[in-house]
Amino acid sequence: MPKLGTVTPILRVFDIAKAREFYLDFLGFAVGFEHRFSDNAPLYMGVARDGCELHLSEHHGDGSPGANVRIEVTDIIGLHRDLIGKKYRFNRPGLETTPWETKEVTVIDPFSNRLTFYERIEG
Repeated sequence: MPKLGTVTPILRVFDIAKAREFYLDFLGFAVGFEHRFSDNAPLYMGVARDGCELHLSEHHGDGSPGANVRIEVTDIIGLHRDLIGKKYRFNRPGLETTPWETKEVTVIDPFSNRLTFYERIEG
């Protein structure tokens, strides 16, 4: 039987310096690759942290601002503590316990993309 693999969302970005500040400095991702067709072409970049990979693109048509991505996490309380400890001036996320039995931390990038990190509550 066919088996599905990992999902790699492509998120639209408009300012590489702001994207680096948010995804690398604040969220702790690392650059996996960067690609431009020429020096003046839009950037397509892969970032990763642990088993999570995201692609960030300046290319028109590679996604729309306002995407919503859910990312499963182990130790959501630790992630929340780390993010709050960075004192990133544009985002101070809360930690929410949901009716659907998860703990969640939601951040919104400078391009209106929403990333919700979640952990299932053992019940």
